[in-house]
Amino acid sequence: MKRITIYDVAKEADVSLATVSRVINGSEVVREDTRVKVQEAIEKLGYKPNAIAQGLALQKTTTIALIVPEASYFYTGQIINGLIDVAKIYKYNIMLHTTTEGISEMNDIIENIIKSRVDGVVIFNDKLNKDELKQLTNYQIPIVVIGNKMSDDTVGSVYVDYAKLVYDYAMKCIKAGKTDLALVEDRKNPAMIKQLKDGLERAFADSGMKFENYIAIPKEYRSSYLFLKEYMSGNIHHDVIITYRDSQAMAVLNTAKEAGLSIPDDMELVCILDSKYNAMARPQISGFKIPDYDLGAVAMRLLTKMLTEENEVMDKEIELSYIFTPRKSTK
Repeated sequence: MKRITIYDVAKEADVSLATVSRVINGSEVVREDTRVKVQEAIEKLGYKPNAIAQGLALQKTTTIALIVPEASYFYTGQIINGLIDVAKIYKYNIMLHTTTEGISEMNDIIENIIKSRVDGVVIFNDKLNKDELKQLTNYQIPIVVIGNKMSDDTVGSVYVDYAKLVYDYAMKCIKAGKTDLALVEDRKNPAMIKQLKDGLERAFADSGMKFENYIAIPKEYRSSYLFLKEYMSGNIHHDVIITYRDSQAMAVLNTAKEAGLSIPDDMELVCILDSKYNAMARPQISGFKIPDYDLGAVAMRLLTKMLTEENEVMDKEIELSYIFTPRKSTK
């Protein structure tokens, strides 16, 4: 079947290409009878305006670039779903970019984004630095960052305060007499781990103590499990051990059992990012329900405000809440 083009519409309506373009893009300089004639031609031929062509005429592409890390797809998948659902409401297209360490460099992605003339950018990437972000802000492209609190004239953010989350949890543990808390390093999520470490250090400092149980994973170990197996075999255990994601929580659960430790009797276990797999483990693992879908949905809504509101958006830093879900790995 022949693809209907703007040229076919112009011929059918007996008008110029420029006139068809003005009608498609809602220009007010077209006479009403001419507008009706063009619209009738569009309906008769079944012409579908090209979104990119429309964008060039309006200096907009109705396209949003979304940058997410390839790691932790369960988590980022829910963020993407929330973002896409809101994007559909406001008729924006999503251009997805994924970053893989050593393969997809952020500089290359930013260059592609600039060339593609997107209207705005949503970024969920804990390795993004200020210089890379500045490349986009120099082009006056509105940006919403998911996960990190930051804002300026063209940048907004939607985030969960992980430092506060773990601070509040640590203070409850300390008040209950559980002062031996440990945090397992996650090399795939260094920015998140830094937030958690900062929160623990602040909680201990406010309690007149020092947080010292940061379990670093040496680079020579290919996985957390291999190191934790050795770590647990040394009969080292804590009141509470904290991991960022479910796979590391599983590693703690298994290596503790192999070392003859009982969870939660000998040591409690908490996973910051809750997931369906935590509920499948035995014992079931306690965790925090992070509003991942809402992070994407609210980020897209904030970006639409930054793109469409004439007056400056006042609240560009939006903090979302979380819920602790206690299960069998904690007392």
